[in-house]
Amino acid sequence: MKVDSITNGKPKSRFGGLWRHPDFMKLWAGQTISEIGSRLTRDGVPYTAVIVLNAPPSQMGFLTAVGAASVLLFGLLAGVWVDRFRRRPIMIAADLARAVILASIPIAAFAHRLSMAQLYVVIALAGFCTVFFDVAYQSYLPSLVERENLLEGNSKLAMSSSVAEIAGPSLTGILVQLITAPIAILFDAISFLISAASVTFIRKREPPHQAPTTTPHPIAGLRFVFSHPLLKPLACFSITTFFSMGFLGPLYVLYAIRELHITPAELGIAIGMGGGGSLIGATFAPAIGRRFGLGHTFIGSVLAIAAAYALIPLAHGPRPVPLMFLMVQQLIGDFAFSTFMINELTLRQSVAPEEMLGRVNAAMQLMTRGVFPLSALAGGILATAIGIRPTLSIAVAGIFAATLWLIASPLRKLGASNAL
Repeated sequence: MKVDSITNGKPKSRFGGLWRHPDFMKLWAGQTISEIGSRLTRDGVPYTAVIVLNAPPSQMGFLTAVGAASVLLFGLLAGVWVDRFRRRPIMIAADLARAVILASIPIAAFAHRLSMAQLYVVIALAGFCTVFFDVAYQSYLPSLVERENLLEGNSKLAMSSSVAEIAGPSLTGILVQLITAPIAILFDAISFLISAASVTFIRKREPPHQAPTTTPHPIAGLRFVFSHPLLKPLACFSITTFFSMGFLGPLYVLYAIRELHITPAELGIAIGMGGGGSLIGATFAPAIGRRFGLGHTFIGSVLAIAAAYALIPLAHGPRPVPLMFLMVQQLIGDFAFSTFMINELTLRQSVAPEEMLGRVNAAMQLMTRGVFPLSALAGGILATAIGIRPTLSIAVAGIFAATLWLIASPLRKLGASNAL
């Protein structure tokens, strides 16, 4: 398949055919609301741990590790399920389960019984459901829209994440100060109910799912990825990058609030800037890929990501200078990251066989979010030993090193019309 075939050889309008695709619009609307709600939990849980429960760096690292452990433990299993069963029911069940699980946090807060132990359990169970939803979600899209519309579909769905990144963090910061972090998470539970309803109302029937005569092997997706000349360097880059980013995850809020003395509302604004960058990236990712070719797009994006993340440990000086560092980092980093991920996902969906797309997507998730438990634990321990800022500097060095996987691979020669 050629890259041109993804876009049918024609530049796609920002307001192309999928705007007139009612079932895709239902999925898109539900995901937009759900993504905004998810930001309330993503940022609200660390706020709850730091502000309400006064968690130290080691507990913050363990909290992040628990949330990411689901991918490591169940990611490949999710791929097998998605390839054996229909994907839409899996998405609906995962949304409903997450709504119930997250609602337990505000309930416990009302009862004055909230604890770190409950946060660990909630994050673990919600993460388990998210693994199945995400693998099914990425594998379901090619059956909902035509193959030539995949890039446009991925771009629009990434816009949902971008809009959520703009509105969610700022909304979280405000809600945390007005009604406390645990209560803010209630809105995420409601958003998952809306997401489940939007998927339920899709009228297009999912194609008949022929279950394989033998049980699919869980590591078949890994074998496919590491035997593919283009997916292998992307996988190696993901492992290295996301392991390094895992150091940042549990420390970012702690670093911003305790060392840079940024308030939750200000931090929400900074993270919201990342949403703006992500929205720009999601909007122009297809055009950038066509204009510069996939190889240059991939390499340029990852170099910009690494440079942006370097601004985090470099942040210093009197207020509001550190806030400006984080705002610029979020804007540039999320623009580049969104551009990279949209083109990478479309490439993956285009080269993976339909019958094992779930396992391929699960394998790539394992090599992104799955490495977080190990790196989050290591980051928390290392920050306790040498300090937060030096640990963040080590993470940035790892992100720069990860770019070598792509620079030294066949991907650098991949143009807009090269064969995939």
